[in-house]
Amino acid sequence: MAMELACLDLEGVLVPEVWINVAEKTGIEALRLTTRDVADYDELMRHRLKTLDQHGLKLPDIQAVIATMAPLPGAVEFLRWLDRNFQVVILSDTFYDFAAPLMAQLGWPVLFCHNLVTDASGRITDYQLRLANQKQAAVEAFHSLNLAVFAAGDSYNDTAMLAAADRGFLFRPPQKVIDEFPQFPVTQTFAELAEQFRAASSRPLSA
Repeated sequence: MAMELACLDLEGVLVPEVWINVAEKTGIEALRLTTRDVADYDELMRHRLKTLDQHGLKLPDIQAVIATMAPLPGAVEFLRWLDRNFQVVILSDTFYDFAAPLMAQLGWPVLFCHNLVTDASGRITDYQLRLANQKQAAVEAFHSLNLAVFAAGDSYNDTAMLAAADRGFLFRPPQKVIDEFPQFPVTQTFAELAEQFRAASSRPLSA
């Protein structure tokens, strides 16, 4: 029997969207766009970097917003339940430069994400992908290790991960993602998501 692994997106599943919070704190509406709106990640990031430059925002400004954020209600308890029943990995298109305060609140789960490039002043000049299509590639690599993979996400950039997994679930996705990817079960609460993981598992799980 293959060991079972749970792979989760971060923003929109366990924590709020960082860029939406930055937009709300700064009043810069152009930063509200996320992977829920734009399917092309490079296009989205180039838009973000251009907008940051236009408004003189630097990495410390974004980190200051992230320091005020907390996990979504119920996320910590859900993650603890997953930890009791599965190996857990967070596969995210966020950046290590952003994630530490949120990872601390979640109990430091394993996180695979990307890196930002900054200059001496803290200006974000570029970004570096850990790996192209990293979420899908990670699931495929886990399969090569004889792991069964169950995955959950909310956005366009999660759909390849969900498709590669043995079972994939959407969590609070926008309607257009639901419409374009009807093959994935849709969940709206952590209780519903836990039930999907429970149904996917071949083992009796703890409460």
